[in-house]
Parts: sequence; structure tokens; C-alpha cells
Amino acid sequence: MILNYFKIAWRNLLKNKGFSFINIFGLSIGVAACILITVYILHESSYDKDVPNSQNVYRVIGQYVEDGRIDAGIHFSANTASTVLNDFEEVENSGRLMANQLFPGAGSNDIRFNGEDMQYHEEGFTYADQSMIDIMGVKMVYGDAATALKKPKTIVISERMATKYFQKENPVGRIMYLNGNLEDPFEITGVMKDFASNSHLDYEFLITLTDVEFGEGEQTRWFQNNYFTYLVLKPDTDVAAFEKKMSSSLIENYIKPAFKSAGFAGWEQMDERFKMELQPLIDINLYSAHIDFESSFRNDAKIVWIFGIIALFILIIASINFVNLSTAKSANRAKEVGLRKVVGSTRTQLIGQFLAESILISIIAFIIGIALSALFMPLFRTISGIELNLPWTSLGFLPTILFVSIIVGTLAGLYPSFYLSNFNPINVLKWKLSSGSKSGGLRSSLVVFQFTVSIILMIGTIVVNQQMDFILNSKVGFEKDQVVQIYSTNILNSRVETFKEELKKLPGVSNVTISDYLPIEGTKRNGNTFENEGKSGIDESVPGQAWVIDEDYIETMGMNLVDGRNFISGRASDEQAVIINQAMQKELRLNDPIGKRVSRYGQLWEIIGVVEDFNYDTMKTTVSPLCFFSGISPSITSVKINAKNASSVLSSMEAKWKEFVPNMAFRYEFMDASFSKMYDNVNRTKTMFTAFAILAILVACLGLLALSAYMVEQRSKEMSIRKVLGASMETIFRLLTKNFLALIVIALVVATPIAYYLMQNWLQDYEYSIDMSWSVFAIAGIIALAIAFVTISYHAIKSAIINPAGVLRSE
Repeated sequence: MILNYFKIAWRNLLKNKGFSFINIFGLSIGVAACILITVYILHESSYDKDVPNSQNVYRVIGQYVEDGRIDAGIHFSANTASTVLNDFEEVENSGRLMANQLFPGAGSNDIRFNGEDMQYHEEGFTYADQSMIDIMGVKMVYGDAATALKKPKTIVISERMATKYFQKENPVGRIMYLNGNLEDPFEITGVMKDFASNSHLDYEFLITLTDVEFGEGEQTRWFQNNYFTYLVLKPDTDVAAFEKKMSSSLIENYIKPAFKSAGFAGWEQMDERFKMELQPLIDINLYSAHIDFESSFRNDAKIVWIFGIIALFILIIASINFVNLSTAKSANRAKEVGLRKVVGSTRTQLIGQFLAESILISIIAFIIGIALSALFMPLFRTISGIELNLPWTSLGFLPTILFVSIIVGTLAGLYPSFYLSNFNPINVLKWKLSSGSKSGGLRSSLVVFQFTVSIILMIGTIVVNQQMDFILNSKVGFEKDQVVQIYSTNILNSRVETFKEELKKLPGVSNVTISDYLPIEGTKRNGNTFENEGKSGIDESVPGQAWVIDEDYIETMGMNLVDGRNFISGRASDEQAVIINQAMQKELRLNDPIGKRVSRYGQLWEIIGVVEDFNYDTMKTTVSPLCFFSGISPSITSVKINAKNASSVLSSMEAKWKEFVPNMAFRYEFMDASFSKMYDNVNRTKTMFTAFAILAILVACLGLLALSAYMVEQRSKEMSIRKVLGASMETIFRLLTKNFLALIVIALVVATPIAYYLMQNWLQDYEYSIDMSWSVFAIAGIIALAIAFVTISYHAIKSAIINPAGVLRSE
């Protein structure tokens, strides 16, 4: 019997090719979208789950409350990890990472191996404790994992780097120099397996922290925070209770006394305004959006699950098409149902028949959907920026797909099955059955639902695009266009200023500055605290950035000096002077700041200028206080060039570089490109949002196309009679389209407040954002109406121009 169901179902598919194509194609698009997004979600939620004992590994984060605002951070003092391990029996292990580019060796370096002259630039350096190899379960290709970072001046490199520089040779024992410093060799003591794509760590080089100290007393100061701290708790530890105990103990016994001893104001309220928490290792990738100075490449759980919901809605929209089309063409199958009942078919058998058809369509759609997902996976990798693959080797993949296809087919076919099987055979055979076109309350509701979802996605796409355009094109307080960043100029050592002067002489170069502190992510940052002169220990300290720049920095970056003057080359007094931004002026409550002095760790600095605020972090945050100090930070040299002859200027700069450094490649990047990278995640979100919005609209329009065809077919006799009685083509066209367009207008009315709420919530993540105007919703409405109008027009026009005699002759 079941085999017979599917045999008849197959015949019906072949008989109704248009109906079958739209159902199968629409559903397969939804399936492909669901598969791609599911693979994406599984990857993003799998971060660090392969780490041994990952359920007991935590990262320490700090929460600081100021003026009702909660700031979160992950940087702690050097001695936090060892103190927690020694003081609390619940802690099984602890370790530190330090990737702060403020300190030499962290971040990026120019490397050179003993016996070679060429130097190469590489990213991905971090300092690490030996214990981090054990905590993160780092596997070794060469070397001993238990001792690889125990000795001073040792380094572990990734398998990728070992292959790049040593091919198949074992590099353990080789010597590496950083940034041309031949007096400070590092021994390669291990080659580690590359960190997985679903690890929150993506380092290529681990430098030992054994016997490392960045300045006198740095390893014991509780207020010099540069390290990520990881803990392994013993099994069955009450994490919430331990978290509270750890926080109060460290603050009371170590942090408050240290702040009091150093003379910091506000130390008495430290336990009220600051607390330490534990973040599970497996949560780092998706639940770190609130943490300051966390990598912008971290994902956000909210965004990931939004995509999951979108994919599910696309599948629902495709399933709705099946329900709509099945009930719409009910009149076409009414005679079949009546005859089957007359010859003895039970309602249960009829339900089984129609469910078999639905399940067959679903299975075929899922097979095509798998093929489509495999076809579009390379494009999806590019869009998402993640190396994703379909889990063909997973034993549960294909069985799960089959199971889900049967469930989807069953759910989509339930209503049509019960609806069709309920026809009264007497009424059917006497043609007293109301046609499917006249029992369309449910269908109308489902069409409204389809287009409500589609319009919400459309509005979301418009808002995300407008926000990105606003970010990339708005005034950020500096000029990022036509500024070329030349990297690794620290390799020049004392000749870096000579190189700067030589660049200034080149035609097409308007200005040059030397500084590693730039208003783009990935360059140096240095958090300090500041007080007004004589107010240390009285007024609360102002946290801010301390950047080292030269006298050409402000002009090269196109910043606006709103008060005072710039640094002057060679003026000795400027070595004890600072230029502050407006945010620092406001926090220090200085009405007339020029000539006033600020204190930084007990040393006084005279304010000689105030620069207009500029965004040096993403536009999700406000501009924070900042101080410029005069000096040289030599790793990056920025050059302002003339746009008219950019290629020739770049060639001239490269030739000049080769004169100074013949054994190293010339590396540069335009600042506007570096600025755009800060928003790579948002750009990817925009692209994915747009793609899935188009898919949702496409699937909804497929259903609308088929539905309009059946409605026109059912009303063909009515329209023919109207034409005979004198109705014009325009009247016929209006009658056939107005109901559908009314449904789209209802969908727009329903979608508008929902989309407004969702997008307003998303925009709250940005301190600087667009104001959603009525035009966004008007544009989305016009697009939706236009798409729907074009979709249904084909069949409406066809019906309006048909010869009524041909339709009525059969009567």
C-alpha cells in the first residue's frame, strides 16, 4: 500500500509539472539555506570544545561600573594567574597570554633565522606561560610539550610556519631573531599543530614568559594590566561561589592595597565598582561582544542565531508554498477524491496518499538542496570568511537529512491532506464543491506571513547597508584617504628618521609621520591613568590612552588642532609636554587647558594643545580620553600622498625602501583599507543578510507566481463573462491583482513595527549610528509591492487579453 502511495504520488508530480517544480525548487532553496546556516552555526558554537577538559577552563574578565555604564575587560596584572593558583584550592592550573603590541615581540615581528640574510614579516606572536600549552591542549609535531616554553628565550612555532620556512626539516634548535636584533636570539624548542579554525586562539608563535619582565617591577604591579589570565578549575567546583570568593579576595587583599599604596583616588570604592568574573572557554567566541579591546573578529551569538532564524523562516516560507498550492488546486483534485471515496477509499487512506506526495516532494527537494548547498559552499566560505565544509564524513549527516525531510514533508502536508480528504463525494460529483479559490482565508494569512518575513529582511538589509555606508563615509576626525602605511620601519633603527626625510623629498608626497599608534585596529594601544596637577589621590584618576607621535603626525592624519599648538621638532621643553583630545579635556574638567599640567604615574606634563576628538576605535564606542606624547614609535611610517599619481609615488617609495633595506620586502597598506578591515564582520553580516533576504523574497514570489496562476485559472470563467458584458482589460487586470496587492500592504503594515524594533535594537550596539527614517520602510514597501506586482502581472495580463469565447465554449 505504501509503495502504491508513492507510485501514484510520482505520477501526480509528473502530471502537474509546474506545481511540482515550484514546490520542489522553492523548498530546495530553503533546504540549501538551512544546511549552509546550520554548518555555520555548528562551527561558530563549536569553538574550543575540542580542548581537553574544556568544560573546566575559564578566562578571567573584569567588570567595572562607572556613571551607570559597565565596562568589561580581559587584561590583568602579571601576578594574577600565579596568585589565584596559590591562594585557592579550587584552581588546578593557571596560565597567561600577552599579545599587547605595546611590548616588543608581541603582535607582529620581522624575523630572521641564523645563517640567513633575508628578513620576513609575520603576524601572530604572543607571549605565553608553559602552562598554557597544557591548558589549551596544544599538540606538538616536534619538541616536548611538557618543557617547550620552560627555558628563557625560547619560542614555539606553528606547523604552518615550520613548513613555510623549513619545509620538512625539524627546526627545533634553530635560532630566530626578531626585528633585526642579533643580540637577542630565541631558540625554537617546538613545533605545534596549527590552532584549529574553531579555536579562539590563532597564534603562529608562542614566546616564553619565563624570566620575562617588561620594565622594573612589572611582574608584581597589580595596576599594570597587560595579560589574559586562564584558569582550570577542579571538577565539581561551584563556579558561581568560587567566582565571588576569588573576586572579593583578590580585590581586598591585593588590588585595593596596591591602588592605595600608589596613591590612586577611588581605591576605597574598588570593591563596590569592580568585580572579577569567569568566562567559560567555550563561550569566548560568541559571548565577548561586550568586552573592550576584544578582537573584532569574534562573532556575536545574537547575529549567529538571527541567521539561524532567517534560514528557518526561508524553509517555512517554502513549506507555506506547498500548503497554499495544495489547497488552491483543491478543486482540480476534488473529482479524484470523490471517485476514490465512492469506490471505497477511506479518509485514512486518502490522508496517507496526500502525505506520501508531500513527503516525496520533500525528499526530492532535500536531495536537490544538498546538491545546491555543496555547489554554493565555496561562495558561502568567501562571504562568511570561514573555512566551512559539509560534514560528509559524519555518520549522522545523511540520516539526519532524511529524517528532517520526512518531518518537513509530513508537517507541510498535514493541512492539505486533511483538507482534501474531507471533501463530500456527493457534493464533489454534483459539482457543488466550493473551489479552492474561494476558501482562501488560510492561504491569505500565509501569504501575509511570507511577505512579512521578506519585508523584515528587506528592511534589515537596507538598514545594515546604510549603517555601513555611514561608518565608512562619515567624518571620523582624521583623513584616512591617500595615507599609505609602510610597515616594519623599525628595522631601520636609527636611520628611520633619515628614511622619513628622504620620503618627504619624493614628488607626490605631502607629509610623513612615524608612529605605531594609529586610529585603526591592530596598531599599538597604551592605557594609562591621568590626574590634574596636585589632584593625585584626591580626584579620581581619568583612564586614557598615551600615544607617542612626532611633530608631523597631526598634519599627516588631517586632524584638527582646536586649541594651542603642535609639537615643534628640536624644542627640548616639548619632551615634557602633551597634546590632549577634547574627551580628555572634558574628563579632567579643564576650561582653559593650555599651560595646565597633568600627572601620569607621578610625572607632570604640560598641556600645549587640544586636538578635536577622532574615532580611534570602532564606532560602537564613544571617543575615550587620549594624550599625545612627543617621541618616536618606529614600526610604522605613514605617508600622505597625492591621489593623482599614486602608482608612481608607490614605486618611488619602494625604490627608496630597497636603498635602505635590500634584504626585506616592501610592505604597505592604504589606511582606508585598514579602516575597512575593522568592520569586516559587519560587512560579512551585511552580505549574508542581503543574500538570505533575496532568497526569502525569491521563494515567496515563486509561491505567489503559482498561486496567482491557479487563482486566474479558477476565475477564468468569471473574467470571460465580465469581458462579454463589456469589462475592459484594465478592469480585469485590477480585479485579478488587487487582492494580492492588498495582502502585501497588510504584510508591510505588520512588518514595519517588528523591523523597526529589531533594527533599533541592533543599532544600539553602535555609539554612532543612523536614524531610521520613514524612507527605509517606504523603500522596502515599494520594492515589495513592485516585486509582487511583476510576479502576478504575467498571469493577470494573460487572463485579461484571452478570447472569452474559447473559455465559455466548453460550457
